[in-house]
Amino acid sequence: MAGRRLSPEEQALWKAVARTVRPLRHPKATVPAIAADAAATKVETPVSPRVRGRVPPPRRIDPPAPQRPAPVPVLDSSWEKKIRGGRLVPDLSIDLHGLNLAAAHLRLERLLAEAVMQDARVLLVVTGKPRSHRPLPGESGKRGAIRAEIGDWLGRSTHAGRIASVRSAHLRHGGEGALYIILRRPE
Repeated sequence: MAGRRLSPEEQALWKAVARTVRPLRHPKATVPAIAADAAATKVETPVSPRVRGRVPPPRRIDPPAPQRPAPVPVLDSSWEKKIRGGRLVPDLSIDLHGLNLAAAHLRLERLLAEAVMQDARVLLVVTGKPRSHRPLPGESGKRGAIRAEIGDWLGRSTHAGRIASVRSAHLRHGGEGALYIILRRPE
């Protein structure tokens, strides 16, 4: 009966019935009587297709992860060849063996400051290799602590903007127990 209109008597009867009806649930917002009459004249609800079997819940769409900018290659192939071939000659070097973390951090900062003052490009930092086996009785198991912290120290350094690259050293300069710090040219 979607196309049929109510006669005035039917409308009066409908209004009388509608006033006596109480809703099962409390409405969140009250609808004015004029809007209710307009809505009663023609309301179409979309028909959803019936699906047989188990209906999966709607998929949750995660927001796209923020994309990191692609790393810019800082060193060209000639630098890479020098590092792999062991032909890189450090301008300054430092050995942090036997120092506690605070003293090693201070000496590294001093080395970076000195390198910036001298316009040095290649620094060699000997940190020592972590022990591959369990510590012997009487030794602390904290070997490799400087190597573990050096990345954070360089990132927080006042000269972090001048650091172009940090690479493992060639066997000639200490291998896994040493690092090359390559500084950018002054601008």
